[in-house]
Amino acid sequence: MDYKAAGAPKLGKNAPRHAEHNARGTATNPYGKAPAKADLVARMKAAAEKRKDK
Repeated sequence: MDYKAAGAPKLGKNAPRHAEHNARGTATNPYGKAPAKADLVARMKAAAEKRKDK
């Protein structure tokens, strides 16, 4: 077989096969937008109260 004529192997594109639905930079998840800390604290307090009631 003439390996010289085969050519170089094709390199990978290093790209995902599809776009993620929650990818950064989209309208629903823009760059630089951190989740609100007040929402996190409220969720944590609600979970603590729920555990305390049991």
